[in-house]
Amino acid sequence: MPRMYEDFYGLKALPFNITPDPRFLFFSRRHREAYEHMVFGITQRKGFIQITGEVGAGKSTLCRALLEELGDGTATALILNPVMTGIQLMRSILRELGLDDGGNDRVRLTERLNDYLLERARAERDVVLVIDEAQDMSPELLEQVRLLSNLETDDRKLLQIVLMGQPELRTMLAEDRLRQLAQRITVRYHLQPIDRGEVEAYILHRLQVAGSNGRPSFTTAAYRAIYRHSRGVPRLINAVCDKTLLAGYVEGRDRLGYWQVRRAVRELAGGGS
Repeated sequence: MPRMYEDFYGLKALPFNITPDPRFLFFSRRHREAYEHMVFGITQRKGFIQITGEVGAGKSTLCRALLEELGDGTATALILNPVMTGIQLMRSILRELGLDDGGNDRVRLTERLNDYLLERARAERDVVLVIDEAQDMSPELLEQVRLLSNLETDDRKLLQIVLMGQPELRTMLAEDRLRQLAQRITVRYHLQPIDRGEVEAYILHRLQVAGSNGRPSFTTAAYRAIYRHSRGVPRLINAVCDKTLLAGYVEGRDRLGYWQVRRAVRELAGGGS
């Protein structure tokens, strides 16, 4: 299958894919702040960290970049789909850490995790649990996650827990029945869309990572139109730019303007060209 606009523009990869590839992470002011909150919470062993943001704000990409930054010295468990039972969660955590996840006895599974955490603590090695889409967890499962934070020594938390989710997570944690969990979260950040002035830099960054050598380019009117449609939400920027590059390829254009963006937006809305 031909690579279409990739070949036409001389790109090595799709610059506006919606998959959370950390290579393409653009550190807007707000993404940098969110990232620094996570790193601070983990390195200072704060126990619980909460990162929220609208759909498509770039939380998952930040998460992948964080895991790469932590490196081999930190053991990590990433839970992407937390719609599960308590036993399934424990087994998933153990499996992610490379431990034996057999059995259905919650106490024994927890003991297995605790033994591992103590071993890592003696070696001065951190363990981080990241739960993405945490707003999909039941209150009962969130309470079980809180209990995992009880695994500690006299002077340190054995497990650093990062809860990432949509704004509904903040609403859930404000409920009285989850107040004990909310009180333990000492690092919080709500990720907003990128500023209007950063949209051009965001687009150019992704093109550069994809191997662009100046082709394609966007007019000022195109950047304005992209922001107007996306409101700075990275996933929406990607969707519009991907369609805009396709429109430029079809028209044989290197310079992409308002009309190519308008065509892209109409196609995304199901209106055709």
